[in-house]
Amino acid sequence: MSTDILERREAVPDGRPGGTHVPPGTSGRPRRRRRPDASQLTAWAFIAPVVTYLAVFYAYPLIRNVDLSVRDYTVRSFIDGTAPFIGLDNFTDVVTSPTFGPALTNTLLFTGVSIAFQFSIGMALAVFFFQRFPLSATLRALFLVPWLLPLIVSASTWSWMLNSESGVVNSVLETLGGSQVNWLTSPRWALTSVIVANIWIGIPFNLVILYSGLQNISGDIYEAASLDGAGAWQKFWRITFPLLRPVSAITILLGLVYTLKVFDIIWIMTRGGPGDASTTFAIWSYQLGFGSTLPDFGPAAAVGNLLIVMALVCGFVYLRVQRKQNQS
Repeated sequence: MSTDILERREAVPDGRPGGTHVPPGTSGRPRRRRRPDASQLTAWAFIAPVVTYLAVFYAYPLIRNVDLSVRDYTVRSFIDGTAPFIGLDNFTDVVTSPTFGPALTNTLLFTGVSIAFQFSIGMALAVFFFQRFPLSATLRALFLVPWLLPLIVSASTWSWMLNSESGVVNSVLETLGGSQVNWLTSPRWALTSVIVANIWIGIPFNLVILYSGLQNISGDIYEAASLDGAGAWQKFWRITFPLLRPVSAITILLGLVYTLKVFDIIWIMTRGGPGDASTTFAIWSYQLGFGSTLPDFGPAAAVGNLLIVMALVCGFVYLRVQRKQNQS
């Protein structure tokens, strides 16, 4: 009897010196890792190209841009990678530069005015075309032309139209008895000119997104409002506008992010001039990095990072507004 007990104790160690304690309910064998099944491997195969694309074209350039902004890069050190670390000196140089104030003001004006008019006109056109009158589809397609054209074509067209000597706009003004206006070479009108061109280009985007949002609103709601005696303005303010808030929020956010980084329209029309009259952060960053024979890669990257921060702030504001709407 005692011999059997000793054999059992030797077979199952009980935690004494020389033995290993095995918790109850476990076999004591090492667990084998569970191999991913076919569905998991398929999921990773589909997501791998997206992750690779984001890492190569978004994550790496962003990290590289941050590195440029905290080092003293020259053309030589940019090639051989020996630029010294200088911390936030590039940001200090940018903020204390005399160009910072005009560039910040122009960026805010260019973005704010463009978004306000693009959204308002796009909303009005979306409601107008939602009435489904004859030729509405044809006219709606024609309004998409500015969006479909390459930006270089649109900007060049506006540059020709606003030319001081041979532009169509000045010709019409002179025919109506007005005087010639230097739209692109006057500090007073240069920023206004590029804003008008950007509004014209951005209206179709707002029209398409808001029109698609209107299609998701049930017609029964409008019929019930008509039976209650609601007019056109009451239907818009009490039904259309509140139900379009989620679509409107994402439209404004995308418009803000896009407009903050607009470069080609301004560069083709005014090159940021005259002086700093139409210089935005995007134009200033390009001028610092590539606009001279001795490029300042560090300050140029710092200005670019300021643009990224502004876009992130817009994104966080959008998320906060969406969270409040979901809670309410």
